[in-house]
Amino acid sequence: MADDQTEAPDSTAVRTALWRAMHVQVDPPPHVVEDEIGLRLAAPGDDWRDRPDMDPHTTRGFRAAMVARARFIEDLIAEQADHGVTQYVVLGAGLDTFAQRRPEIASRLRIFEVDRPGPQAWKRRRLVELGYGIPEWLHLVPVDFEATAPWWEQLAAAGFDPGQPAVIVSTGVTMYLTEDATVATLRQIAGLAPGSTLAMTFLLPTELLDAADRPGLRASEEGARASGTPFVSFYTPRQMLALAREAGFKDTHHVSGASHAQRYFAGRADGLRPSSGEDLLLATT
Repeated sequence: MADDQTEAPDSTAVRTALWRAMHVQVDPPPHVVEDEIGLRLAAPGDDWRDRPDMDPHTTRGFRAAMVARARFIEDLIAEQADHGVTQYVVLGAGLDTFAQRRPEIASRLRIFEVDRPGPQAWKRRRLVELGYGIPEWLHLVPVDFEATAPWWEQLAAAGFDPGQPAVIVSTGVTMYLTEDATVATLRQIAGLAPGSTLAMTFLLPTELLDAADRPGLRASEEGARASGTPFVSFYTPRQMLALAREAGFKDTHHVSGASHAQRYFAGRADGLRPSSGEDLLLATT
């Protein structure tokens, strides 16, 4: 078992980073997001593109979905920064590279990347090794989610001001949590300062996916179960919106994966489109 102080990020975080790099390396421009920094952090070895989960043809829909998600979040952060929001919280940050890729926006914010202590220590070390460093506006917040101290208390101890508006992002997390855990998170975020925005992804039930994408979801479920991190929660858009409203959010919106396709992939000659299966809740306090 890896030492908790040097534990590498989980396989899902690495896979997502590699798919973002794959988009740059195999898909023709224009690129939805240009991100090879996650690849440098992960340092998977020269043969990483030979991995079965990196097949450029069978995984193209998943690859497109990951870069579309990243671009949507990046556009949201830029928009909110222009409106005067100065705090950005990433829950389950993994190999997020916004701070390194977009310093012209990131340096106007206080960014709080929340993750487990082991992967946080690993990422801190890798950022230093690669010469990116840890600027004073970037806060890596190690949180033991199984400890008795709530994550938001540790976030406040790191300098987060709950009295000021913030953008809070949680992507690729809700499928691993019980509904009760997600509801508790929604209630906590809904209590933040007026003008705060939450962007949270969620997986759709199989029957709501395009038929062509259902085998991919089943394969992802099997892989997650085999790795000891099974998917436990799926939501219809109606269910997720209801949970957010009941938690106390002032405004709630559903952003479908199909809208990402229209926004970021329209007119592409290569036909690249994101797979269906993951949608997004956008909610404001």
